[in-house]
Amino acid sequence: MAEFSKAPPPEEPEEVGGPVKSFLEHLEDFRWLVIKTGAALLVCLIVCLYAVPEIVAVLKWPLSRAALVRVNDERKALICIGTNTVATLDLTTNRIGGLDLGTNWFTVLRIEPVQVGSNILLALQLEKNPADATMTAAATDLVYFDPAAPFYSSMQLAFYGGILLSSPVIFFFVAQFILPALKIREKKYVLRAAFIGVGLFLAGVAFCYFFVLARALKFAVWWAVWMGVKVPEWRAETYFSFVTKFLLGMGLGFELPVVLLALVKIGVLDYKKLTALRRYMIVINLVLGALLTTPEPFTQLVMAVVLQFLFEVSVWIAWYWEWRDRKRALQAGDSA
Repeated sequence: MAEFSKAPPPEEPEEVGGPVKSFLEHLEDFRWLVIKTGAALLVCLIVCLYAVPEIVAVLKWPLSRAALVRVNDERKALICIGTNTVATLDLTTNRIGGLDLGTNWFTVLRIEPVQVGSNILLALQLEKNPADATMTAAATDLVYFDPAAPFYSSMQLAFYGGILLSSPVIFFFVAQFILPALKIREKKYVLRAAFIGVGLFLAGVAFCYFFVLARALKFAVWWAVWMGVKVPEWRAETYFSFVTKFLLGMGLGFELPVVLLALVKIGVLDYKKLTALRRYMIVINLVLGALLTTPEPFTQLVMAVVLQFLFEVSVWIAWYWEWRDRKRALQAGDSA
């Protein structure tokens, strides 16, 4: 009887969670969470509203880089007067009349005043190897056609920028609300997943911004030209929506390993199940590429390829985890 009346042993310190609270106390904590996150977002939104010109400069950088990307046998000549661009010529050969433009696909023709005796004439000077800063002048322009569009666009950019700027503070407040309810071992896994997830999100945004976006914009221009439509200008609000959605979609797409490996950790998936899902993931990634990016085939295909690569990485990590666990089990059996 003494064995049955003995109190259960206390939990190990590493398994103990946070303090137990009533429903009203949790509700009060949630109310303060909403207030603090809302205040942080509002402050960051106001800061970003003042920094809209800087945000626009960041978002326009891939557009200027797109001018440096050549598609097929494209040839361009830029006509400039001083620092101003007069016209951009799309050429099929490297000659304009009797003027040889050289072998480069991009040249600059500068109109400069030259004094001949008492007369001042305009001379055409050929610049065969222009600097990148000059070549970016041939980028597609952004324009607004609606008087209210700049204000709506500024608020949209400030909102997205405010979310990005306030996200570390918001994550900190959310962690303060959630982590006390978790056990120490669960906290370790959650913090590790959050750290890796933030890193993968930033890696996805950086990969899209520096390597994919300029080529996607160039492909969009090339597609329009292939259709027989010239693209000297784009609506600014449409361009900003395109870029922010693509950056956000690529960042979220890079979170795929975190989701899959979390399911592996809790036992829902394993290496064998992930291998069996490979053929279905090809279709799923194509669908995700269409949902997470813009309705343009190049960006959707790039997203699908990246997601499939991340899936394959997750499969091999799951295999390594199973191999490591089997090795540890064998070592434990041998030592016993």
